[in-house]
Amino acid sequence: MAERTVASSITEVRGGRRAPGEDQLAAEEPLEIRVRADGDFEQSLTITMRTPGDDAELAVGFLFTEGLLRGRADVAGVTSPAPEVVVVDLAPGAPRPEPRQARAFATTSACGVCGRGSLEGLRATPPGPLEPGPRLELARVHALPDALRAAQATFAATGGIHGAGLFDAAGTLLLAREDVGRHNAVDKVVGARLLAGALPAADTVLVVSGRASFELVQKALMAQIPVLAAVGAPSSLAVSLAAEAGMTLLGFVRDQRFNVYSGGERLAG
Repeated sequence: MAERTVASSITEVRGGRRAPGEDQLAAEEPLEIRVRADGDFEQSLTITMRTPGDDAELAVGFLFTEGLLRGRADVAGVTSPAPEVVVVDLAPGAPRPEPRQARAFATTSACGVCGRGSLEGLRATPPGPLEPGPRLELARVHALPDALRAAQATFAATGGIHGAGLFDAAGTLLLAREDVGRHNAVDKVVGARLLAGALPAADTVLVVSGRASFELVQKALMAQIPVLAAVGAPSSLAVSLAAEAGMTLLGFVRDQRFNVYSGGERLAG
């Protein structure tokens, strides 16, 4: 398996002094995601830049949050014929992606919606409305970023990678994933839950280490996660989408403070 970190020779500058040194970088490599139906028809959907690891979760999470999979029953299996390729085998009866749903160029680690062919294609249709979800104590919300950071081993080594964690209402970390792309980290979390047959995730909280963008809110909605908490700021479209869907969206969750942008009724106290 490819390494998640890569050593790099550097020159360290400290004040007026220079010295040779070494730094650990977060690995960034391409991954091609393909789907296969009936054991023979194979279609390449996208090439994304990601941090290696949890590639099967990334692939099925991406397909699910894009609306190309309806659930665990649509997945017959996942294989990796090469380190840079993942093939998702569709179960009999699963819908095949249409040619227009394939992205014609590489998606960078900074891009969650690059390559969409139309404005209408920006939105995927969630499986259903959000459930009421958990009631969250303020003290538990304040503790979430540190709990996610403690699970980010690659961030500790590199300082250059995003994290996404899924928590229960008591603030217990259920799973965490890292990637150079914010959207990839979330897709890995959603994909892990899908493969475990644990979607929808209606009683959970999704915590992300960076900002809350439109695509992250949409991915949470596809997994029917009712609460999204971000260490950074939300975008205007993220706030609009969260409010429209009845999602609780929290921003700047750090240093014992946060802003509530929508869904404040899920907060206790």
